[in-house]
Amino acid sequence: MSSAMPPLFSALRQSLRAGYSLKSLRGDLAAGLTVGVIAIPLAMALAIAVGVAPQHGLYTVLVAAPLIALFGGSRFNVSGPTAAFVVILLPITQQHGIGGLLLCTLLAGLILIGMGLARIGRLIQFIPYPVILGFTAGIGIVIATLQIKDLLGLQPVGQAHHYLEQLGSLIRALPGAHLGDGLVALASLAVLILWPRWVPKVPGHLIALLVGTLLGLGLESLGLPVVTLGERFSYELDGIVHPGIPPFLPDFAWPWQLTGADGQPLTLSFELIRQLIGPAFAIAMLGAIESLLCAVVADGMTGTRHDPNAELLGQGIGNLVGPLFGGITATAAIARSAANVRAGAFSPLAAIVHAGVVLLAVLLLAPIFSYLPMAAMASLLVMVAWNMSEAPHVLHTLKIAPRNDVLVLLVCLVLTVLFDMVLAVGVGLLLAAGLFIKRMSDLTDTAPLPRDFQRLLGELPPQAMAYAIRGPLFFGAAEKALDVLRRYNPEVKVMIVEMSAVPLLDMTALAALESLLRDYRRQGVGLILVGTHPRVRLKLRRAGVHLHEGRLAYVRNLEQAREKTQRWLASEAASA
Repeated sequence: MSSAMPPLFSALRQSLRAGYSLKSLRGDLAAGLTVGVIAIPLAMALAIAVGVAPQHGLYTVLVAAPLIALFGGSRFNVSGPTAAFVVILLPITQQHGIGGLLLCTLLAGLILIGMGLARIGRLIQFIPYPVILGFTAGIGIVIATLQIKDLLGLQPVGQAHHYLEQLGSLIRALPGAHLGDGLVALASLAVLILWPRWVPKVPGHLIALLVGTLLGLGLESLGLPVVTLGERFSYELDGIVHPGIPPFLPDFAWPWQLTGADGQPLTLSFELIRQLIGPAFAIAMLGAIESLLCAVVADGMTGTRHDPNAELLGQGIGNLVGPLFGGITATAAIARSAANVRAGAFSPLAAIVHAGVVLLAVLLLAPIFSYLPMAAMASLLVMVAWNMSEAPHVLHTLKIAPRNDVLVLLVCLVLTVLFDMVLAVGVGLLLAAGLFIKRMSDLTDTAPLPRDFQRLLGELPPQAMAYAIRGPLFFGAAEKALDVLRRYNPEVKVMIVEMSAVPLLDMTALAALESLLRDYRRQGVGLILVGTHPRVRLKLRRAGVHLHEGRLAYVRNLEQAREKTQRWLASEAASA
């Protein structure tokens, strides 16, 4: 296979090379069963959070997860709906309906495939950690806020378009809170918090849903209504409406054949693509970031190495095919992947088994899901949001991190909450880049030669001066560094510049140096560059900065600079 293309089945091949055995198979089966049980309620809860019926979350696991595992580049990543996408996908669903959401996911899949083929997987590592921590914490806050409605059984009036409107709408709806939903939410949250401390090997969210469901049934018998999944969602079969989710597999359908926000089928057009391409890029970028971060975490737990470009290709294929069968956006989930590793997974087969567990749940347990209280599902998402926000870690980072990193983190967090993640990441990257450029420019300076260098240079006549430039000469530092060389005594005829500590220079530095040479030429000043790196000299010569006796010279050390200075001054004196 061509080296220009990420290899297909990269993780699967890596697993086989590591030596697949019966023990490995047992580990994959156990891990797949464990993660599959965890994924069932999470997939439904996250689908509800993005504004679609819960079965679409299950369809995502059924279709996209095994494809990503097969074609991806990480042996241990487990993909499916994740909380990070809620803030991006919910507005798409509100504006374009389920059809627009699936079409946008399909476009994101194409973009991810392009990113994998372009081999830009390694570029994701250049996103600063404060940016990632800031927008994930902001997403956690938004997700938790969105769950207040179901936690308390509220009925907000109108459709809020941004966070402050949502918050105001929830506050106005608080007098209509339902006691039954609040009690179920409180009991579910208590189990989610306390159960892992008592029985860590049994997933706490399953127990929380069981406790919430039993409590909900008990409260209903006492006359306290509790909203359930079957009351909120339904499906139609043979002209009959049934509560809950359908107990059968999804059908193939083009996304634009599904309904939009107005309940009518979408019309595929350039205008629709134009409206969705921006969110699709945001989905692709977030999917790439989350999946590759997840792969790094899994590598740290197992001592393996993933193929980032193959992982992007696998994510793209999963998100391209998944929407054709009703699946929403999928990406690798850190919590599920970590559980996969801890449960003994060895290969991508574990993620495929986890999809098989979800398949059995859809076919066999769909009627039971109708009794799940919405408050219990919301409690599950609140815990997901808390874990995602990493609140203790964020507070610790705010205490110990440099001031610039704290600024980037807070800007990303606030923008994510008040506006959206795309703006937050864009501004965060620009701010981080600007602060990095400033820090780098502060490292570059021009100063008189240190004393130990002056001893090598010896006594200079008053017509010569010597400076040292330290640090890279690039657009953020070149003008400041070279401007010092313009401020000198009019009697000076030779300027010596020690450049052994200059590793590189860019076009801005070349332009500034050419301007400096023109000024020196008019004023009869010669420039001697000492100890320049070969690549720096090559760039200077390519830019037309050539040797000129009495005007410009390159020398290896300060002794040669002293000799060259003496010759130039003697020659000028003889000419005079």
